[in-house]
Amino acid sequence: MRLILIVAALSIPVYAISQPNCEIYKSSNEPCYTACLLSIRATGPQGSRQSQKDFDAAIELCPSFDYAYFEKSVPYLKRGEFATWKKLIDKAVELNPIAHLGYRGWCKYQFLRDYRGSLMDLEKLESVMGDDIGYSMNGDYHLEIVKALCYKGIGDRQKAIDIIESQLSKPEYSPMPYDYLHLGIIKMEVGDVGGAIELLNKSIQYSEYLPDNYYYLGLLYKKQGMIAKSKSNLEKARAYYQKGYKRFDPYTHPMDQVFIADIERELQDFD
Repeated sequence: MRLILIVAALSIPVYAISQPNCEIYKSSNEPCYTACLLSIRATGPQGSRQSQKDFDAAIELCPSFDYAYFEKSVPYLKRGEFATWKKLIDKAVELNPIAHLGYRGWCKYQFLRDYRGSLMDLEKLESVMGDDIGYSMNGDYHLEIVKALCYKGIGDRQKAIDIIESQLSKPEYSPMPYDYLHLGIIKMEVGDVGGAIELLNKSIQYSEYLPDNYYYLGLLYKKQGMIAKSKSNLEKARAYYQKGYKRFDPYTHPMDQVFIADIERELQDFD
């Protein structure tokens, strides 16, 4: 079950979003109905010249149709053309902030490492929606956890801890695969070694085969002088990594990601 959880989270399409219901425009707004149909047709060969032309035509027909701006923006984000992406996604947010603020905030965090900009978007969304602001587009995180990671990114680790602990304490919340991992790492960074070890062991319950858990446990046990435990965890991290159980994003490096070179470097101390 734990393996399925990790694989399922990683296999969710990175930028999947539900298509609009074009029928709501059919009887009342023919141009927007046509624009909606054009936008759905254009989403197939994403980033192709024809798809972008279709989005342009949709926008010309219905300048208030936010979905066309959103979909037109996605290839630019994936290609690293962030200025063009931002211009388009900003327009989508202007037209429909509730639908797109969370996405833009997530992208600012994940792609641009614009932690303050991400916080502005997510906290603005929270002011409208309340506590449940939804999940990241890749399915890995609740956006409250993304908020916490942004606070870590700007150096406010205690705020990050408070947000994650608050989110995990909610009875209706089901922890995501990396929640306890990040909380454990932040505890390690503030010097709470015992708390970090406890949380990383808890993380293993949700993502048993994730090498990051064992890598950071290896560092913590080394700090405590528990050499055998340190080596054992680092070797386990290497074994799982070599079997392909690792965090992966085709466009960016996730925060706190561990690479095989990190593991090998730590294991060299035991040679």
